[in-house]
Amino acid sequence: MLIRDTRSKIQIDPELLRRLYADCDGWIQRVHEKLVEEERIPVKYSTLTRIIRNLGIGKTAKTRCQKVPDVPGAEWQHDTSDYDVMIRDILTKVTASLMYLRYSKRRYLKFYRKFNRFKMKCFLHEGLMFWGYSAPECIIDNTSLARWYGTGKNAVMVPEMAAFADQYGFKFVCHEVKHSDRKGGVEKGICTVETNFLPGRKFESLEDMNRQAFEWATVRMNNRPTDTGLIPAKAFEYERSYLKKLSPFIPAPYQIDFRDTDQYGYAPFDGNYFWVPGTDRPEVEVLEYSDQLKIYQNRKCLAEYLLPADGVKNQRFSPEGMPLPPYQPKNRKHPTTEEEKRLRAMSPTVNAYLDFALKSQSANGRHRFLRELFVLSGRTTTSLFQKSVERALHYQITSFKTLERIARLYLDEDAQILPHVEVDESFREREAYREGSLTDAPDFSRYDKMLEDDNEATEDAEGEKNEKDHE
Repeated sequence: MLIRDTRSKIQIDPELLRRLYADCDGWIQRVHEKLVEEERIPVKYSTLTRIIRNLGIGKTAKTRCQKVPDVPGAEWQHDTSDYDVMIRDILTKVTASLMYLRYSKRRYLKFYRKFNRFKMKCFLHEGLMFWGYSAPECIIDNTSLARWYGTGKNAVMVPEMAAFADQYGFKFVCHEVKHSDRKGGVEKGICTVETNFLPGRKFESLEDMNRQAFEWATVRMNNRPTDTGLIPAKAFEYERSYLKKLSPFIPAPYQIDFRDTDQYGYAPFDGNYFWVPGTDRPEVEVLEYSDQLKIYQNRKCLAEYLLPADGVKNQRFSPEGMPLPPYQPKNRKHPTTEEEKRLRAMSPTVNAYLDFALKSQSANGRHRFLRELFVLSGRTTTSLFQKSVERALHYQITSFKTLERIARLYLDEDAQILPHVEVDESFREREAYREGSLTDAPDFSRYDKMLEDDNEATEDAEGEKNEKDHE
């Protein structure tokens, strides 16, 4: 049967178009050349593209979204969504992860700073163990966290995630592309998080946010009737007989990291330092769980720690019930917050200079600059230091060595900075030094008075000498 284009009155056999389209690997320009040159059909290129488009050649036919009835114990769903929320008056990006039982509408919700494959396993373990039951299928989108390749019914799961799902008696199922309604229950649940949980709530920390999310999902929403009048808590009591009961002994997911122990017995992990009991310096295995760390050596657990609260960094920890070791970790960072605070409190001039000078400093150079400036403020009088800083600000000087030379130029010949003395630097490791290193700055006001008296005496002596010479 020939296709007749009503606009150009060109007749083309659809089977011929399909054959040429396949022979030319879908390149319509080449199909047009073969029609004109070999088949002697004088069709315009725009007409050809319109005919191919109307015939649907080369396109996958769109199908309607599958309508699946609510069957007790058939499936549960999972989805995530990113939000910008205020945590302690700071705009913070978090990821909401939501589990949803299709039939009983039961939920489990938690928020994360970052959400990866390990976090996904931890979340699903927590939610399923809280429910105590699992359905045979978990409907997800085509996320790369669980999917290896392919989409929809052709999706192949990452072996790691497929093995994880086997422990709980379910398998991941990806919905077809652009058929997100297949997991409409969890999609609606995510929408409810945005419209019902987040508005009008205040969060002091991520832990506080998750405490409120747990109560909202498992208590409030679990006992609130849905649009159809169904109460999730009561529906779950009926559905549980259709679900698979989980063993309470399924091991929680974890990931292993290897860490060296420094000479003071600390193993670094995620910006903090954890003390390892013993006297040697072994390489240890750090097992990270969703809420704790376990430190192993040669399959022996040396210590267990609860994970620090969100945002806690550069802190040291010892096992519960044991005092902190007397020494600091070798590579522990030393913040300059206190030094900067003391410098800014000296005068508005110093505060303005710090605002200007710190803009040009790198992340590491900032701390060094503040420490050197703080030391200089202790080695000189208050008036000399402020005069030097004022001149540096006037000429927009950010080099500490140049600032130090300015201070030297302001000194009188009899007021030199004391020469450098060799000092055993090990005193910095003493706890007494660390506690007193940032005590109140010494008061040099009486030395300023002495310099003023010396200057006056010198001027008087020079005046008397000039009078005698004149006589």
